[in-house]
Parts: sequence; structure tokens; C-alpha cells
Amino acid sequence: MARKAPSIKTSEYQKRRAKVLKSLKDSVGIIFAGDGGGELTSKWRPDPNFEYLTGITDEPGAAIVFDPTHPVPAKQVVLFLKPLDPEVEKWDGARDFIDSAMVKKYGIQTIFRTSRIPLVMRIAAQKSRKLACLHQFAHHEAPVSPDLAVFQKVCQRIPGVSIVDRTELLAKMRSIKSGAERDCMKEAVRISALGYDEVLRTMKPGMTEFDIQETLEHAYRANGSRGPAYNTIAGSGFNGTVLHYGANDQVMKDGDLIVIDSGADYRGYAADVTRTYPVNGRFTKRQKEIYSIVLMALEASIRKVKAGCTFEQIDKASRDIIKKAGYGDYFIHGIGHHLGIEVHDITPQGPLKEGAVITIEPGIYIPDENLGVRIEDDIVVTKTGHINLSRSIPKSIAAIEKSMNA
Repeated sequence: MARKAPSIKTSEYQKRRAKVLKSLKDSVGIIFAGDGGGELTSKWRPDPNFEYLTGITDEPGAAIVFDPTHPVPAKQVVLFLKPLDPEVEKWDGARDFIDSAMVKKYGIQTIFRTSRIPLVMRIAAQKSRKLACLHQFAHHEAPVSPDLAVFQKVCQRIPGVSIVDRTELLAKMRSIKSGAERDCMKEAVRISALGYDEVLRTMKPGMTEFDIQETLEHAYRANGSRGPAYNTIAGSGFNGTVLHYGANDQVMKDGDLIVIDSGADYRGYAADVTRTYPVNGRFTKRQKEIYSIVLMALEASIRKVKAGCTFEQIDKASRDIIKKAGYGDYFIHGIGHHLGIEVHDITPQGPLKEGAVITIEPGIYIPDENLGVRIEDDIVVTKTGHINLSRSIPKSIAAIEKSMNA
């Protein structure tokens, strides 16, 4: 019997939208998908909040309005799609008409074209007198967030309308993964593990870092993923001390370590795994020393994870071990981050909640020795502890050497 592929159902997107609507109370909010599409070198992806609330990934320029004050329940959530353009669609593909099939597909009862957004926003603002920012705010040198930009224009035209900050609403919602989301992330990690297994089986001196990248990413695509969730890092020797190394073009030398930071995407959800392997299949004594410290730090931090703990506590568990070993100055980044629709997923304030999925990734980087070690696992936060999604990917010295020399 074929294994059922995990996915997010339309009903779950409906529940997410209902929660936003209820939380807004008497405020009106809007989320924009963002513009783009038609690129030849990369695939367009919508704003993560829009994708989280709709599951729609192929409608640049779309938006969704939440108006809990509307007297007609079917018009309290309205999806807006760009008008059809036959000339553009000859190049980019035909788009659907708005009809009952589209309503059923998206689970949204009211769908208009984007030309109606100004009218809908004017009526909603006059009635509610309160507009809620849902997009994350930009820093002062960046363009104003898209909903705030619209709200400022509305306020110039309608006196007495206020703007309120609700940017934490979606951050909190997205940080707690549903069962379906966790299943998608488990699948992303399972596919990632197949890529790492293939690397362990085939890697040897004389190959290039790109060979490792290609081995991983080919395995992802061959096993149900559309590709990596982010740009694969494959840094050998000195390159392993560069945190976001991306060239991946050097020949791997006998005796070097390689830091591999890569994870598959599955239905928009990311895996994010790092392993450090000896290119020739055997750690040197010095490499074992540093690797063992990092692994001990990782395991100490993982043991700290449970609902109610903070990233500061998790970080301290690793940092104390690395400092005590004398390498505090060589651990130059934070311990981890939330994981989900984005690799560095949106992060709410406060302690971790049950259902969050985070990464833990201590490291030691010694450029003078061409020696970098980072180990990263993907962890589900539970009420009393945690679940390590990536535990099957070898990370002990014995398991790595055994896999590479089998």
C-alpha cells in the first residue's frame, strides 16, 4: 500500500482565517501576496503570511481582506485576485475564472478582482474606523510594509480612522505548528535524510563541494521534493568556517572536514539540517576533539527544550560547554531559530510554546586551522520535552565513520 503524502487541507486554511477574523474583533486587516511572477531564473513565492492563510502560491498581486464588522458573514473574508490578462497569460499560462469551482478550491466564499480593493477598503474603514497591521513592520530605511502603506492613504482620506499594531497575531499562530504542518516537516526531513545518506555513501577526496550539493539536491527531487528549502552550504576546509558560504566550487581535500547545511522543501515547509563529515571517512584526533565538544553542546541544548523554555536558556546550555572547553570566541552565532514556511521562520516574543519547531545548531569555527564544525537538528517542542525530527541522520563520530566506510 502506497504511503499517503502529507498535505495541508482546505479546511485547515479556513480555520486559520477564522482565527484571524475572531482575533481582529472590530479591526480590518489586509494581507498582500506580493508582486512578481514570470521569472526565468527563479520561482515566485508569495508573502509567507498570505501563503499560510490561503495555500495559494501562484497568484502574484493577490490580497486577502479580513473585515469582522461586515454584516454579511460571507464577505468578512474576501480574496482578491488580479484581473485576467489574455496577453500575459499567453506567456505565463492561463488563469481560472472566478466561479463556484474556485470558491470550493480555496474555501473562500467571496472572491473579487484586485480593482475592487480601494472600494472595499473605503467602505470597511468608514464602518470599522480601525485598521490592523498584520504584515511585519519594516525598519526605517526600508519601504513601509504594504498594509501600513495602504492604511496611511486611507487615513488621509477618511478622518477619525486609527491604525493598530497586530503584527504579533500571525507570528504567534505560525509559530505553533498543526499536526498537518508537522507531518509536512517530518516529510521534508525524511527526504533530507535520503540526501545525507547518499552523501555518506559516495563522498571521497577529489570530489568538489558542488558534487555534494548536487548529490543532496538530486536526492531531494528524486524523493518527492521540488528542491532545497534554501541555498545549500557545502564548505570544506577553510570554507567550513564561513557561516553562509555559498560558492560550493572547491575540490575537497583528503583530511579536511566539510560542513553541509542543507534541507529539502516539502509543500512549502522547510527542513534545515547541518552535518559535519570527514571527507575521507575518518576524523583526525584534533577534528574529533572539536567535533565532540560541539556534539556535547548540541545534546545539552536539546535536553533543555520543552514548552515554556526560551532560546536564551537553550543557547546558554551550548555556550557554557563551548566556553568551558576554551572555544567561546569561536562560537559566533545564535543557537537556532523557528522553522516552518520560512527557513528562518517568523518568531514571536516570549517562551517557546508546545507545537513550535525550532533548529538547534551550535558550532566552533577556527579559520587558522581550516577547521569548522556545526551540527544542527530540527526539534519539535512538546509539553514536557521534545521530538528530534532529524535524529536519524548520523551525527556521532562512530555512526558517521561506519556509514562512510561501510
